[in-house]
Amino acid sequence: MTKFLLAVHVLAAIVAVGPVTVAASMFPPVARRALAAPGDPGAAGTTLDLLHRICRVYALVGVVVPVFGFATASRMGVLGSGWLITSIVLTALAAVVLGALVLPGQSAVVEGRGTDTVRLAMLTGVFNLLWAAVTVLMIVRPGSTTGA
Repeated sequence: MTKFLLAVHVLAAIVAVGPVTVAASMFPPVARRALAAPGDPGAAGTTLDLLHRICRVYALVGVVVPVFGFATASRMGVLGSGWLITSIVLTALAAVVLGALVLPGQSAVVEGRGTDTVRLAMLTGVFNLLWAAVTVLMIVRPGSTTGA
């Protein structure tokens, strides 16, 4: 059962967090191009909508990642481990950055209420770095049986 939970956790992370990371990273430069050509109907408006939709949908799907992560950690008996607690805190921070800062910033740009693509790019970078740190902790966790 532990292997199944771990497999679902890892697959969910790849399938859900990967697209959010890529789409969120693509959004600011596409937004800059669209804002630079406001009268051009083909200046990436539909691409911005698509990227924002990908981020919103996959952010919701991404809830599966910590759910199965907790289930896996519980079965493995590592819920109190420092590396896992650190991963949980970083995951929560990443969720806050995405849900409270990146997605609303994207919405503002899509709806024509915002133009701060530099701030949006910075926040997206923070989100990506948080997920990178969590990924590293998951791979080279202290006490790992992989020998790493």
